[in-house]
Amino acid sequence: MISAVNPLLLASVHGLALLLSSIPASALSISQCRCLFGDPCWPSVSDFSKLARAVSQPLFHPLPPAAPCYPTSDPSGDCDEVHRLWTDAAWRANQSGAMQGANFETFVYKNGTTSACFLDTTLGVPCTQGSVPVVGVDARDDADVQAAVKFAASHNLRLVVKNTGHDLFGRSTARGSFVVWVHNMKNITVHDNFSPVGAQVSETHDQAITLGAGVQWQEAYEAVNARNRVLVGGQSAGGTVGAASGWVLGGGHSMLSPAFGLDAQCPEGVDNVLEFTMISSDGTRHVANAHENTDLFFALRGGGGGTYGIVTSVTYATHPNLPLIAAVLSAATDSATPTVPLESLFADIVRIMPNLSDAGWSGAVSVTPDLTSGALELSALYVLLNGTIDGANESIGPLFDSARAIATTGDSDLVIQATTITPVESYFTWYMNFFPQTSDAGASGALGSWLLPRDVVERDPDHVAHTLLPFPGLNVLLVGGGAVARVDPGAMGVNPAWRSALLHTIFATGWAEGTPVRVINELLDGVKRNMTALRALAPDSGAYFNEASLFEPDPQRAFFGSNAAKLKIIKQRYDPIDLFVVREGIGSDEWDADLLCKL
Repeated sequence: MISAVNPLLLASVHGLALLLSSIPASALSISQCRCLFGDPCWPSVSDFSKLARAVSQPLFHPLPPAAPCYPTSDPSGDCDEVHRLWTDAAWRANQSGAMQGANFETFVYKNGTTSACFLDTTLGVPCTQGSVPVVGVDARDDADVQAAVKFAASHNLRLVVKNTGHDLFGRSTARGSFVVWVHNMKNITVHDNFSPVGAQVSETHDQAITLGAGVQWQEAYEAVNARNRVLVGGQSAGGTVGAASGWVLGGGHSMLSPAFGLDAQCPEGVDNVLEFTMISSDGTRHVANAHENTDLFFALRGGGGGTYGIVTSVTYATHPNLPLIAAVLSAATDSATPTVPLESLFADIVRIMPNLSDAGWSGAVSVTPDLTSGALELSALYVLLNGTIDGANESIGPLFDSARAIATTGDSDLVIQATTITPVESYFTWYMNFFPQTSDAGASGALGSWLLPRDVVERDPDHVAHTLLPFPGLNVLLVGGGAVARVDPGAMGVNPAWRSALLHTIFATGWAEGTPVRVINELLDGVKRNMTALRALAPDSGAYFNEASLFEPDPQRAFFGSNAAKLKIIKQRYDPIDLFVVREGIGSDEWDADLLCKL
């Protein structure tokens, strides 16, 4: 049956309908345009009733996460709870209408007006639906997904696919859309021996794990750790990122990537991803691996999420749960802008990156302002899998010595807060004890990123450091090299730029909700300027699809490189009606900026 509609939704939807009415009727009449809520083509109550009978759960109507705080005169829900949990990534992942970045829940019209539901009720802005989908299917199995996909295709709906909302492009939400929410597809199966479909009987993989599309990394890590195994996966506060959805489909990186490869490749050339199941736009269930639907297997290993169909499960290879060495470097300044001592330390960090990579280290370095004083702080976290204390001291010790020397020179404002090298029994122990477990979701912002090849870093590390350090919210990840580099760039759909990359560099800017569109656009102009400088360091490289700028001049080349043409052919084969189109994804260049009408 169809679940009851919240009165607030009716009010919000009514407002959305009025805003949608501003779209020219001529545009809505074009068959090449998607059908949105409020359009004459929108499915009838009877149509939705038929869909409701075909799926296992009631149809649901997502609400913006701040909706319980409205109307302000008589809040419809527990507004205190919303305020308390607003920045909690796990809470947001469990909200069908929430994104991890709150700005993707809003919609800005071409005239500068905004449809949104702000947490800050004192702004006096009515709560409307924004970019939150209006109705969807809470999928629990493949059959639910098949029914939802067939419905969306038959009615030409603007379809989005959502798990946790960890999408820095806002691809899992859209104004007036129909959503397939896979977050509750939580099946986890650990196989004593796994044989891919179509493989020879002799091909088996010990302790492989199959994850449903809604499984998150914390859940996956706990499952493999119970078998004394490790899984190449993402790091996020609380492990809330999905383990079998957008992360892997975009070519997700990990602190374990230099040891075991990206999501898609192990050092000996055997895929970490062993098999996918996917529902295509005609409702067909496909199994993709090295033996069946090999073209689709190519595409799903890094060729972009939300593009070829809806992946409902992923089977990964696992690895022995080896001990590791953890190293931490922490420093603080008394300035909100880079000082000479900080510049010296950061240059030393960039300069030593190739040597650390050769020694087997991976790591993450951040330069961010203290939340209270605004003074810059540097934090570096490194991992050496199956290393020794002596080897760690030999390889990373010189960096720590240099940091302490810089801090004690003359009138240096640099304060070294920590330089530690610690043996840890397993990756899971490190993840739970060294990696931050508190989250800071629910903010609004934008980022930029670029993959920097090893030769660029080696040729002029000082120039690289000088270019990067002024960027706001800077993160430099040593997740390339090693096993990542020992793979044919054309072996799978992931961006070939990963194979020569040493560093994944990211920066970010943010703004408070209710910030005028003019001010936001100025901040975005800053992102574009910084991206120009960052891209100039390695013009022939590219970017990681899941963490990148929304303003790439040539997104197909930047995110997919020489694989783009092949990926487009594969997409046309499995999604000939272009039901699955996401911002900057394969095939998106054939659609308008809102992905509503084909060009």
